[in-house]
Amino acid sequence: MEKIEFKELVELGLTEQDAIQMFETMVRARKIDERMWKLNRSGKIPFLVSCQGQEAAQVGAAYALEKGTDYILPYYRDLGVVLHFGQTSRDIMLSAFAKAEDPNSGGRQMPGHYGSRALNIVTGSSPVTTQVPHAVGIALAAKMRQEPLVAYVSFGEGSSNQGDFHEGANFAGIHKLPVILFCENNKYAISTPLSKQLSAKHVADRAIGYGMPGVTIDGIDPLAVYKAVKEARERGLRGDGPTLIEVEVERLVPHSSDDDDKSYRSAEELAELKTRDGVKLFREKLIQMGVLTEETAQAIEAKLEQEVDEATAYAEAAAYDTPENTLRYVYDEGETK
Repeated sequence: MEKIEFKELVELGLTEQDAIQMFETMVRARKIDERMWKLNRSGKIPFLVSCQGQEAAQVGAAYALEKGTDYILPYYRDLGVVLHFGQTSRDIMLSAFAKAEDPNSGGRQMPGHYGSRALNIVTGSSPVTTQVPHAVGIALAAKMRQEPLVAYVSFGEGSSNQGDFHEGANFAGIHKLPVILFCENNKYAISTPLSKQLSAKHVADRAIGYGMPGVTIDGIDPLAVYKAVKEARERGLRGDGPTLIEVEVERLVPHSSDDDDKSYRSAEELAELKTRDGVKLFREKLIQMGVLTEETAQAIEAKLEQEVDEATAYAEAAAYDTPENTLRYVYDEGETK
């Protein structure tokens, strides 16, 4: 990562505190994720899909959105996005342990199925890419109601090959809807490499077919991602329509806790990926800029380690839901909460 000056933050309209908050959220996501791997391997939680290697892109994008106004429709890796929008370490751990207090689904869905009406996080489902048409529908409603907001929807590059993506993008382009299509390209759809997924060079190359701008960004730099998403949001609010943003990121770990990526990625490739760890590189960048010192960075990391310890202990001790509540949230109970 090339040397930069503090003026980069100023040009983006960001303060030192903004940059520190971005770093904190990235570290929080990483520490939660690392803890969930340990919990899974010790048999305490059944499953996880990791965000490691994609935190920088996620937090950079989320920071450019307006909390409490915009709607986000995240995909299962988007831990950094939902943490910025207001979910907590405790919330994530309650979901991982499938406890009754899980704010996403009361312990009923797999981890990574985020949802919160209060935080404008629209719940996803296990079939990939179904969130794209939903985001387009929210953007259509916003345009019809003349509400100044955008819908932000994220997905992997494998999902960009699904019909839901193409139908949603086509409709959004035709009607110039305020939606940001955010593709986190980690170059593997589970075990399928990018060369077997796309004939084009970039996912963003598809944008021209839908009458919208398409940009490809290095996703390990949260500030570059912030700039692109901020511009896309402004474009949507002006009535100029959607934007397709592709961020090139690295998946530092297996696809999920049930995957063995050593069966399709070489040791040399896995070692190379670790040189593009956005969390570590942003840490170095902020120290280089004078925004952080080594001591303050370590203090932040220690604070967040303790936060994750406390969240884990709380969630592990929390109660499961009762059998009598099995059908709760499944059928209409005659009351909107």
